[in-house]
Amino acid sequence: MWKTILRRFLIMIPEVIILSILVFLLAKAMPGDPFTGSINPKADPAQIHHLMKINGLYDPWYQQYWNWVVHLFHGDLGNSYQYQEPVTRLIGGRAGNTLWLALFTMILTYAFALPMGVYAGRHEGKLPDTIIRVYTYVTYCIPFFVILVIGIWIFGYVLGWFPTTGSISSDASGWLHTFGSRFYHILLPGLLGALFGTVNIVQYLRSEVIDSKHSDYVRTARSKGVPSKDIYRHHIFRNSLLPIAAFAGYSITGLLNGSIFTETVFSYPGMGLLFVNSISFRDYTVITALVLIYGILNLIGTLLSDIILSIVDPRIRIQ
Repeated sequence: MWKTILRRFLIMIPEVIILSILVFLLAKAMPGDPFTGSINPKADPAQIHHLMKINGLYDPWYQQYWNWVVHLFHGDLGNSYQYQEPVTRLIGGRAGNTLWLALFTMILTYAFALPMGVYAGRHEGKLPDTIIRVYTYVTYCIPFFVILVIGIWIFGYVLGWFPTTGSISSDASGWLHTFGSRFYHILLPGLLGALFGTVNIVQYLRSEVIDSKHSDYVRTARSKGVPSKDIYRHHIFRNSLLPIAAFAGYSITGLLNGSIFTETVFSYPGMGLLFVNSISFRDYTVITALVLIYGILNLIGTLLSDIILSIVDPRIRIQ
């Protein structure tokens, strides 16, 4: 198993290299420059030309890429043109907010999706199953950003139950008050993210439960007089979780990548909002760093899904 994990890591090395080249070239292909808007829309072209030159933006792309890679191996992702501070520090200050939001959303997603999927599959064709299917169909048809806008309008502005911006109150002091304020700020975006994230898991799990309860080993267990609750607990539920477990790795990285919509709508100071703002200001160093991080997270998610599947399924072991 460990040899296969090591081999997968080695395979990821050329993938990361190709990804970094594509990300770097696409960022350079963006129109405009990072200085005009940040300095003054009416800035002297000579001043812009001087800034472009001293920052090496007129060098050949391969020379710029090589300089970027050399600094990358030294833990230096460059300086942000917009924020005028190291990209490493900038991303590090936002990564914690994104991680907290992603973990909270993932916990809520599985806490809601697992019982809903099992209950719908167990009561196939009945009223609870119909209600859950209608919920998944309607939620799936509505774009995610529309759900976010409707949720923030109803619960944030009309009812005023939750804050609509930021990650913590300005007057928070002490670890308990700080933790409570942070939790209060991620509660609404986490609930809305879980509302949308449960759809695929519920549908997959419902289908797996229905297929499993009509399988031969379940019929054999019933013929032996095994109680229904034990059949669902030890046979149907466990086997139905296999595709969900394989999907878990993608879910973790998908939440980190998909936080862009949530953070933008809620003005939540995480990596997603930083990415959107960096695109607006042509902040190439931040864009390349974030896209590279997101790409690496997707590769890690693929590996993580294989590892999780090999752990939960005794029939599958990574050789």
